[in-house]
Amino acid sequence: MKQTDRYSWLVVALLWGVALLNYMDRQMIATMRPAMQVDIRELREAANFGRLMGVFLYIYGAMSVFSGMVADRVDRKWLIIGSLFVWSAVTFAMGQARTFDQLYLLRALMGLSEALYIPAGLALIADLHSDRTRSLAVGLHLSGLYAGQALGGFGSTIAHELSWQSTFGVFGIIGMAYALVLVVFLRNAPPSKASVPKAPGVSGAHAFSGLFALLRSFSFWVIVLYFTIPSLPGWAIKNWAPTLISESLGLDMTRAGPLATISINVSSLLGVLVGGTLSDRWVQRNLRGRVFTGAIGLALTVPAMLLMGYGHSLAPILAAAVLFGFGFGMFDANNMPIVCQFVPERSRATAYGCMNTCGIFSGGLITDFLGKSTDAGHLGQDFAVLGFVVLLALALQLTFLRPRAAVAS
Repeated sequence: MKQTDRYSWLVVALLWGVALLNYMDRQMIATMRPAMQVDIRELREAANFGRLMGVFLYIYGAMSVFSGMVADRVDRKWLIIGSLFVWSAVTFAMGQARTFDQLYLLRALMGLSEALYIPAGLALIADLHSDRTRSLAVGLHLSGLYAGQALGGFGSTIAHELSWQSTFGVFGIIGMAYALVLVVFLRNAPPSKASVPKAPGVSGAHAFSGLFALLRSFSFWVIVLYFTIPSLPGWAIKNWAPTLISESLGLDMTRAGPLATISINVSSLLGVLVGGTLSDRWVQRNLRGRVFTGAIGLALTVPAMLLMGYGHSLAPILAAAVLFGFGFGMFDANNMPIVCQFVPERSRATAYGCMNTCGIFSGGLITDFLGKSTDAGHLGQDFAVLGFVVLLALALQLTFLRPRAAVAS
């Protein structure tokens, strides 16, 4: 195997750790509410907790389109390292917070710093991998996100043994230390593969030219909608599944949190492995192979949301979690590879940033809505309704996404 091929997989391994920290640092608060509300009284209301989760999503979403544009114009290595270091420092600072307003501000700062990572990380992986390995490489990287979310489910358990302040502090220090590891080992794609122009002094008009070209493409708008609609159940699962399982099964959050996150994210890991491998092989025979693989995954999430919403015993809820995780993993592994079939290299990070912006805004809306739904006692019913929403994304995907090449030029 050529040295560049070996390094392309080493980059996936290095960024896997960044992805893990990215989701673990943002998600562990989802199960730590019972511990935190002892010291911060405002968190005793689910609506306030929804605000705290929502501000991250709104800031993250607003920044994502700009972070994608930045990642298509600057050194991706240092953008990734800087993003990791700053959000890890913010995680550490959250352990020092004493008021709801301080937590709110820090969650906003976390959204700002974490938004810089995903477009840059995925674009770097896409630069280094061909259409024969791209979905698997992206899927393996995304498995780091799932692992981080799963470990985040233990936030309440760790906080119970130590304290919620110490939990934030420890993981903040780990992230800052890992940023120093990346300084030594992470490199950009070689010039022959890199899509990032390195010349300094890019004009404002030039910086926006890639975005304007994307906005004139009908296929890109279909991709954005196809990505955004499943973000509603996706973020509902991330932020409210532990609460739903706790209420449906009468479990303490220290048990419901790990049950939700481990079952969903372990099955998501299997989903990205199966979906990535299947897609990489299918696209060699049929240009719509990636589209069809993603559609299979989305279809599996529809019955999963119904089971999750209306299940009131362990078996159906566990089955729903596994089915959703597996299906969403198949869908997730193919988003950036599908983008590569419609968007040229020079605009991939910008494209994914736009998609992330729309997906995150929808996540913020659904997070706030489900906070109010929880207080009203309608959480399970509203989870089930989200399953039907996914059918719209499936219709758009299968009707309009018809790539003409394995990779756009």
